[in-house]
Amino acid sequence: MPLDFLGVLRVKGADSIPFLQGQLSNDVRLVGSDRALLAGYHNPQGRAIALLRLLQVAGDDLLAILPRELVVPVAQRLGKFILRSKVKLADESGQWSLSGLIEQGHRDEALPDTVNGVTRRDGALAVRLAGQPARWLLVTPASGPLDSPDPEAVERAALWERLAIAAGEPEVYAATSEAFVAQMLNLDALGAIAFDKGCYTGQEIIARAHYRGRVKRRMQRFLTEERAQLAPGDNGTLRDGRAFKVVRAIHRDGGRCEFLAVVGTDGGAGAASAVLSARPLELPYSLPD
Repeated sequence: MPLDFLGVLRVKGADSIPFLQGQLSNDVRLVGSDRALLAGYHNPQGRAIALLRLLQVAGDDLLAILPRELVVPVAQRLGKFILRSKVKLADESGQWSLSGLIEQGHRDEALPDTVNGVTRRDGALAVRLAGQPARWLLVTPASGPLDSPDPEAVERAALWERLAIAAGEPEVYAATSEAFVAQMLNLDALGAIAFDKGCYTGQEIIARAHYRGRVKRRMQRFLTEERAQLAPGDNGTLRDGRAFKVVRAIHRDGGRCEFLAVVGTDGGAGAASAVLSARPLELPYSLPD
């Protein structure tokens, strides 16, 4: 299924890894030919500007996968900190084709069998994103203009989004950039923060929240009990009085909506006035106490 909403930022040069090490929340040195890495790019207040999934093409040549709408803004922002570093940033969204694979029956043995594992074939990179059902992101050099998706492809893309939400996978879009501190998106539970790696932008706030246990808002999963139209960035209040802000959402049967949202505990909805009836659904991972 095509994942046209994703783009590619290429980071290349002798200093690419130490440069990203000082900018992202995870330990970039762990990226390898057979291992991908999820990391957050944050502002000084610890709020996520974007989430980047890093893949190694070769040596100091990396691909960062993130929503296409954020590729240029992130490149421009990172570019301000290159200074004398030997690093080149390029929007290569048009040079790569991004698609999703879902396991149905027999699995291609060339695909990685561990989460964040990477395999390569004929210039393409495949990274496993989830356990059950198994899903992979396939990054392939583009051979020409992409065809317009047919209706079945649109349905498959919706299935991909539903499975990503069921897996509790956060995403940051233009509407939510700089809205959430790292732990609000459960990045610590997903292994996207290295607390022992040293300094990076936003590290002080993120570390303080971790060591002092002051994470009062977390991303959780819900299904509305009524018809609802939700999109990333929407605000509202649950029936129990807790405020929420939508991270990801997908429409389900009967006009309902399944969504990931950062939920507060103070009962205030801020500028929002909508009150929504929604039941919580389990995440496939545990949240830190």
